[in-house]
Amino acid sequence: MAKRVLISGASIAGPALAFWLGRLGYEVVVVERAPKLREGGYAVDFRGAAHFGVLEKMGEVLPRLRELETGGGAMRFIDQRGRTQMFLPTEFAGGELEVRRADISRTIVEATTGEVRYRFGESVAALTQHADRVEVTFESGGREEFDFVFGCDGIHSNIRRLMFGGASFERFLGYYIASWDIPGHAAPADESLLCNVPGRMIGVTPKGRDGTPPGVMAIFASAELDYPRRDIARHKATLRRVFGDMGWRVPELLETLEGADDVFVNTISRAAVPNWSTGRLALLGDAAGGTSIGGMGTGTAIVGAYILAGELAQTPEDFAGAVARYQARLEPFAAACSKNGESSGNFLAPKSAATLFMRNAMFNFPPIKNWMINLANESGADIALPDFPALEAA
Repeated sequence: MAKRVLISGASIAGPALAFWLGRLGYEVVVVERAPKLREGGYAVDFRGAAHFGVLEKMGEVLPRLRELETGGGAMRFIDQRGRTQMFLPTEFAGGELEVRRADISRTIVEATTGEVRYRFGESVAALTQHADRVEVTFESGGREEFDFVFGCDGIHSNIRRLMFGGASFERFLGYYIASWDIPGHAAPADESLLCNVPGRMIGVTPKGRDGTPPGVMAIFASAELDYPRRDIARHKATLRRVFGDMGWRVPELLETLEGADDVFVNTISRAAVPNWSTGRLALLGDAAGGTSIGGMGTGTAIVGAYILAGELAQTPEDFAGAVARYQARLEPFAAACSKNGESSGNFLAPKSAATLFMRNAMFNFPPIKNWMINLANESGADIALPDFPALEAA
């Protein structure tokens, strides 16, 4: 009988793992707290041999992502009068392939159609491990049994909290990031236009090549907010308060919050979990170790899903051994990528006028800019992909 597995999270890590496990013959159920796949959102990039090595193994996924490439990786930073202060070209900001997170998620979910069952508007309330199974209680009240459970539910992972008695393993880095779509509003064609003042950045990202509307991206320095992170009304009020005194097009962008139903707000945080598994439970992606932005978390999740599925295929009756080898292979790569993301908030929205001035001056000096572009494209984080014959056959 095929092993039955539960995956929590339908962003990118979850569907990527479901892609491989479904092809290996597992009965896969994916639950997602949100009522549907999220639309819009900011773009993320892929770069390096490991990312593309896995994407190429995923058949129809890579060609589809190339069709959805934003082509808008360049970033122009301006002041409140619209004057350019710094420009970062596509080769610095956009990697080798830049795609909106929602488009990546939808593409992989579509590639698993017929092999994987998705349940939206559902989440895990409790986990009880037995020697031969995991009993799962859902928020809806139902109970089911699975052979294994995987937490692919992001930086604030619910599964991680249940696995380790409420421990978060999460460090807040002093910033928040927000995004929402602005259909029908003017946007630059091939670059993001970002207004910067000390501790704050807000701007417009271009529409997608497939007609996806333009969006707003915002980052601001803050102490941790003292209200539930899913309280969208409070998030909107916070965004209005934080950015309400800025010039340029900011008043127009804040007005679009009124009818926006896709506002995404998240801490910029880093998670670092010593043990990625316990018993019949395991973590993948940012839930195991990642940074909210700038840490190549999407690419790491894609690579991690391939390695985790491959190790399970090698020893299907030895879950503990498979997940231990998976962590040993991936953890150094994931940690190096996550470390790179720790400074993303400080880089995009420096907290002082002096630091903002110095950042702009450095990147307006061609030798330094070229050096930083080369450094970004040679991140130092890489991993040799193992060959898994079972995955190749699948």
